[in-house]
Amino acid sequence: MTEVNENIVNICIESLTAQVADSYAETHDISVTEAIQFFMATKTFALLTNPKSYLYLETAPYVEDMLGAELAGDWEAWMEVS
Repeated sequence: MTEVNENIVNICIESLTAQVADSYAETHDISVTEAIQFFMATKTFALLTNPKSYLYLETAPYVEDMLGAELAGDWEAWMEVS
């Protein structure tokens, strides 16, 4: 992967992280900082930050669905989404 492509991947990951955290914060009435810290401790975030997963190419609602399945403990649904 070239340096430019790595930068683009990182921008996509950061953007999705911000969007998911913002939505989670609003839904759960917590600060965005708390939501980011929470999200960063999830398997969904781990997958998002793995460039080989290509999850960074998906939309924020898609990643939010994955997070919701993970939090519900519905690993079958999580695997279907991922």
